[in-house]
Amino acid sequence: MRKSIKIAVGNTVQELIKNNVKTSFTEKELKALGIKIPEVKINPNDIKKIRNKLKLSQSVFAKVLNVSPSSVKQWEQGKRTPSGSTKVLLELLKENPEILNYRIESTTYMRQT
Repeated sequence: MRKSIKIAVGNTVQELIKNNVKTSFTEKELKALGIKIPEVKINPNDIKKIRNKLKLSQSVFAKVLNVSPSSVKQWEQGKRTPSGSTKVLLELLKENPEILNYRIESTTYMRQT
């Protein structure tokens, strides 16, 4: 494949992904098109800022994320780092903190019924 075509196809695929168009490319195919999935970078200060922005204690934040309070405490102290899908979820929360509000509201609703 010519370089110019490869770049054009890569840009198109990247736009499709950004616009939530379902694709079935493998990681190897994406890499061949010059598209990479960046590593999630989240630091202890980011996690604390997210939690403070949500105005949640460590224990409530842990419950919302479905992790132990000890994990949240250790993440914020830099003793451990979140992994896997939790890391991605924290990245999403950093950009859009209110995405988990439904978890808090549903808990409140459950108490009232």
